Amino acid sequence: MLRRHSLISALALVACLAAGVAVEAQDQTAPATKKPTAPTAAAPLNLNTATAAQLETLPGIGPAVAARILEHRQKNGNFKKVEELMNVKGIGEKAFLKIKALVSVSPVKTSEK
Repeated sequence: MLRRHSLISALALVACLAAGVAVEAQDQTAPATKKPTAPTAAAPLNLNTATAAQLETLPGIGPAVAARILEHRQKNGNFKKVEELMNVKGIGEKAFLKIKALVSVSPVKTSEK
């Protein structure tokens, strides 16, 4: 009886170890979904080149406001100064003041022929 119990315990241990190895292997092979890093005052986000995902890293900017920023940029051209961000619906003075130091406007470089 003791021998049978030891065998069952050993089999259970092997099964647990195998499951742990499988989970670890799965974690290593899963593609890394890297979220864009949040901008800082030292490395501000350029409003004229930012993607929706990058804009969403700004405090208080969700998918809807990010889409409106891109739409504004498409309709009106590049931002000339960061304060123009307050022309986008959903970004008032309070929201703007939270992100002002995290954004910049730089001309978009185009390739010359």
